[in-house]
Amino acid sequence: MIQEYFGLTGEPFGKEILPEHLYLSLRFKELLARLDYGVKKRYFCLVTGDIGTGKSTAIRILAQNLDENKHKLLYLSDSNLKPRDFYRELLFQLGSNPGYLRIDAKRQFNQLILDYFEKRRITPIVVIDEAHLLSHQMLQEIRFLTNFRMDSLSPMALILVGQPELKGTLAMQIFQAIAQRIQVRYHLGGLTLEETGAYVAHHLEVVKARSQIFSTEAIKEIFAYSKGIPRLINNLCIQAMLDARIQDSHVVDREGVLRAIEDFRKF
Repeated sequence: MIQEYFGLTGEPFGKEILPEHLYLSLRFKELLARLDYGVKKRYFCLVTGDIGTGKSTAIRILAQNLDENKHKLLYLSDSNLKPRDFYRELLFQLGSNPGYLRIDAKRQFNQLILDYFEKRRITPIVVIDEAHLLSHQMLQEIRFLTNFRMDSLSPMALILVGQPELKGTLAMQIFQAIAQRIQVRYHLGGLTLEETGAYVAHHLEVVKARSQIFSTEAIKEIFAYSKGIPRLINNLCIQAMLDARIQDSHVVDREGVLRAIEDFRKF
């Protein structure tokens, strides 16, 4: 509906956008650079940010850019896993049949990680998404993931990804042993007003929009409502463009964005 009405080559502001077409803000580029550095150095990394800021997108880009001959990505996003199931899932992703007992699965995982690193010359990368939802028991278990050969070897990179409250959890005294091991940290915030305008313009350019569509005042309202969070920007832009279609207009103005915001607040 939007695509045909505005004469676009594709649906704008969708999740299906190719990585090479993503808008990369300065903050996002900084995050990618730190993740790349952390992987190369086999560091323990912490990435935090509000919902919709692009944390998982950054991990997706990281995974896409990895050399499969040199890296093995292991991705977990199940926050309800207990330690035994945690090791079992990692072993499944490594192509190994895990032992039943936690201690056996843990020993098996450690040995396999060393095998990848020392014999196959492949660096494992363990990414744990939604880490702010992990139990205290699981967070304590993660501490041991970084302890190889009495803490003298780092055969893998470990990346925790979660919402801002994860920083507060790790600041607690009982987790100091974990926090002190984190070598790369980054908090991904929202876009600035200027970046929000550039973000909207970029997404429209990707689908070959023939005009700017969104007025300057509309962009200001989008930024005020979304606080520069890309997912909220996407949703609001789509709703505002639908409103423009209903109003028989090819321009999204301030009033159209305000109507879209009002619709959001009803649900």
